[in-house]
Amino acid sequence: MIRLLSFFFIFFITILYAVEPIVPIPESIEYKKDKALLGKLLFFDPLLSADKKISCASCHDFDYGGADPRDFSIGVYGRKGVVNSPTVLNSVFNFRQFWNGRAKDLKEQVIEPLFSPVEMGMTKELVEERLNSSKLYKKEFKKVYKTEVITLDMVIDAIAEFEKALITPNSKFDRFLKGEIKLSTEEEKGYLLFKQLGCITCHNGINLGGNSFQKIGAIIPYPRKKSAQDRYEVTKREFDKNRFKVPTLRNIILTAPYFHDASAKTLYDAIDKMAYHELGVKLTWEEKNFLIAFLATLTGEKPKILDEK
Repeated sequence: MIRLLSFFFIFFITILYAVEPIVPIPESIEYKKDKALLGKLLFFDPLLSADKKISCASCHDFDYGGADPRDFSIGVYGRKGVVNSPTVLNSVFNFRQFWNGRAKDLKEQVIEPLFSPVEMGMTKELVEERLNSSKLYKKEFKKVYKTEVITLDMVIDAIAEFEKALITPNSKFDRFLKGEIKLSTEEEKGYLLFKQLGCITCHNGINLGGNSFQKIGAIIPYPRKKSAQDRYEVTKREFDKNRFKVPTLRNIILTAPYFHDASAKTLYDAIDKMAYHELGVKLTWEEKNFLIAFLATLTGEKPKILDEK
């Protein structure tokens, strides 16, 4: 029922703002608070990693927009990942999860890092053994799931419910779309340029991305690494080499470095590379500053669930 209501809300808001290619994030989203708070507890707990040193929050830092400020995340026993960790904020609005979209929803997304040998390195048995040995978790799961035995499915369900609550409404641009405030001259010029250049073709909708797969290097080829975890890894079609889920631009000021390979250390780098590889053009400093002024308006409010107990 909640998923159905969310669908109708997004459908309604899309129609309402149909004249604009970008849709405001809703100010709230329905979720089960007790379950989400349990998921929050699990999200920050290194007990869910093999060496008890890594939590979900280790690679999704809310001081950095829910992303990882390191090029590649460090998992259990110091093992290094091969792609930059995308933000977990507003991921509920993505049509698929991970850079190559291999997870269809938040629950599928939760499973993989939990069992990945370079991330948390757990097994189903170890997750259940550790949590069922914890007086705290036995008590908390009983409150939410009315059970004496904790299962992996419950763990996944609770973490996904927490992630669903991680929305960042009321950015300056959302408030502009809702007619509450005006943008500055620089911000307006940046938004106009964003549309004129065609950035809006891929970065649109509620998340300014997260709703399609696109090729990086559409005009001028972009170097591809076999470890890139692109869409090809899922489909094995040549067409999908260097094709990724378009990343969201929400809170983009906070989430450097950029791209799956973390090759753009600043927004200026990212804009330069996008202009060159996707458009085949070189932008002026003034144009880049206008674009960044617009992108800075996409920083929303901190998710309320982070302050709730």
